[in-house]
Amino acid sequence: MALIEHIIGGESTSGSSGKTQDIFNPATGEAVGQVILGATAEIDAAVQAAKNVLPLWSNTSPAKRAAVMFAMRGVMTRRADEIARTISAEHGKTHDDALGEVARALEVVEYACGIPDKLKGDFSRDVGPGIDTCAERQPLGVVAGITPFNFPSMVPLWMIPMALACGNTFVLKPSERDPSSANLIFDMFREAGLPDGVLNVVHGGKDAVDAIIAHKDIQAISFVGSTPIAHYIYSNGCAAGKRVQALGGAKNHMIILPDADIDQAADALMGAGFGSAGERCMAISVAVPVGNETADRLIEKLVPRVEALKIGPSDDPDAEMGPVITKDAKDRIEGMISAGETEGAEVLVDGRGFSLQGYEGGFWVGGTLLDRVTENMTVYQQEIFGPVLSVLRSDSYDYAVDLINKHQYGNGTAIFTRDGDAARDFANRIQVGMVGINVPIPVPVGYHSFGGWKQSIFGAHGIYGPEAIHFYTRLKTVTSRWPTGIRSGAEFTFPSMG
Repeated sequence: MALIEHIIGGESTSGSSGKTQDIFNPATGEAVGQVILGATAEIDAAVQAAKNVLPLWSNTSPAKRAAVMFAMRGVMTRRADEIARTISAEHGKTHDDALGEVARALEVVEYACGIPDKLKGDFSRDVGPGIDTCAERQPLGVVAGITPFNFPSMVPLWMIPMALACGNTFVLKPSERDPSSANLIFDMFREAGLPDGVLNVVHGGKDAVDAIIAHKDIQAISFVGSTPIAHYIYSNGCAAGKRVQALGGAKNHMIILPDADIDQAADALMGAGFGSAGERCMAISVAVPVGNETADRLIEKLVPRVEALKIGPSDDPDAEMGPVITKDAKDRIEGMISAGETEGAEVLVDGRGFSLQGYEGGFWVGGTLLDRVTENMTVYQQEIFGPVLSVLRSDSYDYAVDLINKHQYGNGTAIFTRDGDAARDFANRIQVGMVGINVPIPVPVGYHSFGGWKQSIFGAHGIYGPEAIHFYTRLKTVTSRWPTGIRSGAEFTFPSMG
């Protein structure tokens, strides 16, 4: 049985806590390894290692830091299949889905390769008599990332490449549910030539999170996870004087207008609602067809597709969806379906009690389709984070827009239509951070930035892309004048460059 240790200062270590947690294969329900859980002592050691190497790394030229990112790109490309297998073994998502995760992570590494150009400062000559001004962006120091189970490689690689390319050193606290990917990321960065101590990995739960929040030498925290924890980390991290970006939960709607291609919309909902068993913060979990005729046509297309979902373990090449991450997740999702039924939703396809022959102990939930969901239902108000698609029928386009705008979450949304006026109006009026027009999962490419609105994010900056440079650096402006032999005497008024 595998034992997953911390990596501090380039060395694997079991730390001093003596605590472990089982790692499960979600497809079988069997424990396949253990992860050592750290807390304050391990975070202290990781921060010290990162602090020790900070002068070396922050003073390394951006071009040389970029060279490490170029090398990392090569390592990831060569080892993509290995990364995907590691993801699938502990998360349960299909191999192709895991390869897609690796591809999206690779985009951020590629963006970080261009860091020399992106860190260029500004310069103004002669802003005053013999006075020049320059502005530059400098690294923060030691920064930390706290990442979720659903993308055990992609989300850490949304953070680490940009933080390191900007000259910071990093402490990663990955999810303890699927921790092996984080250690593999470290191994790949080491192969790419990253000096020991620049990247450190500490496994753990809430104790490790609290130690990160409290540590005086951690300058910034990046987090992706649920909204309650995002709010907790943001509030406490800011109170501790840190810069924090905390990305939370979502309830992503897709409006289907009467003129939409219903087959295209149904196919889009299948992938966006049931891919990765719905365990995506950008999953579409609410379909909003406008008009009962549109809704009936959509339901007619969706029911056979959901019933025909190919569910299986990650090594089944025909599988379209795998298990959910834990038994607790399975029980919670099935409880949400039952709550929806009790509150009046029609269960058209029921994924409760799904079992797969030969994998009876796995954490399986079948694809579920609910119709006639209403605003007041628990299944609508809360994030389910499972393979459950709700259909909420709307009488009008304006009602559908208002429905989305007043929801507490504002991560992603989409509209399917052939009407350019409606699409343009939707993109302008909708109060959501990421918008798709006939695109069901509008996750920005690596050279744009990812981030929602409302209760889906806490903090001023989105993650990766241009926003990451502003998050992981701080502005310094230098105004200088060199002796010219001209003296004008002491000046007691507020300085003016006129």
